[in-house]
Order: sequence, then structure tokens, then C-alpha cells
Amino acid sequence: MGIRRLLPGLLVLCLGALVAQTLATALGVNHLLFAIVLGFLAANLVGIPTRLAPGITTHGLWLAAGIVLMGASVTVDTAFEVGVPVFVLLIAAVGISLVGVELLARLVFGLPERFGSLLAAGASICGVSAIVGVAGAIRPREEQIAYAAATILLFDAITIVVYPIVGDLLGLSGRVFGIWAGLSMFSTGPVVAVGFAHSELAGQWATVTKLSRNALIGAVVLLYASYYARQDGGGRPSLRTLWDEFPTFVLGFLVLALVSSAGLLSSAQQHSIESAYNWLFMLAFVGLGTEIRLADLRATGVTPAIVVLVAFLATSVITLTALLALF
Repeated sequence: MGIRRLLPGLLVLCLGALVAQTLATALGVNHLLFAIVLGFLAANLVGIPTRLAPGITTHGLWLAAGIVLMGASVTVDTAFEVGVPVFVLLIAAVGISLVGVELLARLVFGLPERFGSLLAAGASICGVSAIVGVAGAIRPREEQIAYAAATILLFDAITIVVYPIVGDLLGLSGRVFGIWAGLSMFSTGPVVAVGFAHSELAGQWATVTKLSRNALIGAVVLLYASYYARQDGGGRPSLRTLWDEFPTFVLGFLVLALVSSAGLLSSAQQHSIESAYNWLFMLAFVGLGTEIRLADLRATGVTPAIVVLVAFLATSVITLTALLALF
């Protein structure tokens, strides 16, 4: 895709980031959440012209780049400080969401199998990204992909607002809030946003926890690909499927974390990198806001939302209770 096609939308993202930063500072609100609100209002009140869409849809790239750079501010010691307990909770959270949504969709609400699998993948791993990855492996109908994505986006929109409020009401520490958001919320962008809305520490923990959860996407795609291949009479998929769906920006994050832990970055360099990833997040979240469309959310219907809601509440309550007991 040529730079000329991308440039108009990229300029809009930059302008939106500057406006969000300025207004958020003046109003005394979190700049990352305000960036999402600004993108949401632009998409739903004004609309996104076709010529701006290619550049604006690059927001996922800026989010990934920001996460990679954020590795410079996270040491390996911090990442492994809680180690096994968080890993066990992470596996439990993914399992509860995945199995819970599958059982509810199939046995209670009678949703089509592939539709239920898309909802389960989105709720348990990394939101719309997981839906797209699993869809490529199980080949559902196009409208099922759209409805599943819209359902997950509905929860992204709600949790962006609700989680910071709950965190403040319960007086959660930065570590507990960040890990909780990383374990229970759906998509990476909203997790990072609410984490940093709480505190710098919460933002780092939220990102580290969510990246660990995202890394399971390859295994989940392989699991679904194997199940539906056997059901349809096909062969077992290769391990290439796992690598194709693995979020490779996680590797960049880990490399910078190792570089930082080795003391190879000066304080001035770390400050510059921190400023860079904050601005990359601003660009990403303005674009993320434009993806939340009221029309799409209204079109999903009630049943998929109820299925996901039940599993989400179970995961959220169980993980938060466990974290409060641990920390």
C-alpha cells in the first residue's frame, strides 16, 4: 500500500493525538482514554471518509510498535516477580472463558458451533484478532465473523469505561489492577489504555499479562483447526499454523526488556523511548476509537452478548478474588 494512500489518514491520527493530548490535559482526564473517545465520536458523529480509511486502519501497527518500545521500561525481574501464581491464573482465565463460552453457546443457547468458537476465541485470548485468526482456520460464514467481532467490540467499549471506575472504587493497587485487566479484558488496546489510565505500574503489568495471554493464540488456533479438520474429514494442520498466528511483536517486547535489564540503556534513552511509545499509543487509540461503531453493536443481537457476558463475569470475579487473596 503506497504512502500516498496512507498519508491522509496518518495525518488525521496525528492531529487527533495532538487534540486529545491538549484537551485531556486541559480537562484533567486521562489522555489515552480521551483519545479513544475522540476517535469514537469522529466515527459515529461525523464518519470516516473513504480516503482516510487506509491510514487510520494502521492503528494496530502503532499499538504493536508502542508495545515493543515499552519493553525498555520493563525489567525481566519485574516480569517474573509474581511468576507462577499469575501464570496459573492466566491459564485458568483462558480456560474458563474458552470452555464457558463454548458450553453456553452450544448447550444452553443453541448457537451454531463455529459462531460459538469465534466468540470463545475472542473472549479468551485477544479479542477481534483471535476471531480473525480462528476464522482463517475454521472457515465460518462471513456474517458470523462480523457478529462475533461486533460482540467483542461491545465489551471492549464497556470495559474501557467500567474498569477504571471499579479500580478506583475498590482501591486496587497498580499491580493488582494491571494483572486483573490483562487477565479478564478482551482486546490488547483497551487493556493497555485502562492500565495506564490507572497508573504507570498498572499499565506495565496490564501489558505484560496481556502479552502472555496473547501468546496462546497460536495454540488455540491450532486446537480449533485440528478439531474442525477432523470433523470435516480433513487432515491434521501443521505447526506452521501456530507460528503464523503468533503475535511476533511480543518477541520485540522481550528483546527490549532484556536490553533494559542488562543496563544497556541510559536514563535519557529510556525517557526518550517512553515518550515515543506514549505518542504511539495516542495514535493507536485514536484509531481504535474509530473501530467502535454503534450501528455494528446494535446489529449483534442479545444472545451472543449474554453468552459472552456470563463467561466474562465469571472470569473477572474469579481472577480478581484470587488476585486480592494473593496480593
